[in-house]
Amino acid sequence: MDLTDHIREIPDFPKPGILFRDITPLLAHPEALCYTVDLLAEQVADLKPDYIAGIESRGFIFGVPLAYRMSIGFAPVRKPGKLPAATHTAEYALEYGTDRLELHQDAFRPGSRVLIVDDLIATGGTAAATVKLIEKTGSEVAGFGFIIELTGLAGRDKLPDLPIISLLQY
Repeated sequence: MDLTDHIREIPDFPKPGILFRDITPLLAHPEALCYTVDLLAEQVADLKPDYIAGIESRGFIFGVPLAYRMSIGFAPVRKPGKLPAATHTAEYALEYGTDRLELHQDAFRPGSRVLIVDDLIATGGTAAATVKLIEKTGSEVAGFGFIIELTGLAGRDKLPDLPIISLLQY
């Protein structure tokens, strides 16, 4: 199956000059969605994670079924103020300013291997912040799993030297 058939290109969204890669057609197509989760599970299996950390919000969409498929746990990485228990916080740079992500302090058993999952890697800022969060729990990052990688934005350069799986590259 060619996943690019299920990615819609929307020019000038969210602002002029941006070509947005829309995954909603992939999500709406049952076979494409199942294929995507199965393919990602196959490609990350050798990383042997104990948990998946899904980055808000589209990382939840792929992270939960991936965790189910791999019979491992899942933890959400959220924007500030969304998690009810004690959290670790990590800040990351935006084009104009900064933002933060949070993760429950007890999300993983210390020493666990955690796979970071999101729909897309662009500049790498949110994934790099998620690495810091996982390390604060006493766990280690096993690698990264993305559906789409925007290679021209060099997001890989912000990440540690760990396996990075991306199903589609633009």
